[in-house]
Amino acid sequence: MWVGFCEFDYLLGDVGSLKHKRSVIRPIVAELKRRFEITAAEVGHLDVHRRTSIGVAVVSADRAHVVDVLDAVERHAAARPEVELLSARRRVINAADV
Repeated sequence: MWVGFCEFDYLLGDVGSLKHKRSVIRPIVAELKRRFEITAAEVGHLDVHRRTSIGVAVVSADRAHVVDVLDAVERHAAARPEVELLSARRRVINAADV
């Protein structure tokens, strides 16, 4: 079993409240889940208006599949026009590594 996860650090545009921030982040997380069949959630900068971190994870029997999915997710994450991707941190591990 292979597990891959990635954390995306975003700078948001003109967001003045946490409510507005959630209205920007919620559709991004929902689209990632739907489009790539992965687990995704807001995982950092929860109380900061203009920053957020979104974490994604994928599990597969094949390492190549995990890498391909994370590559596609990262390309999609970087192409969002309403947010700026500052960094992406990725790791792929085997169950035997745990």
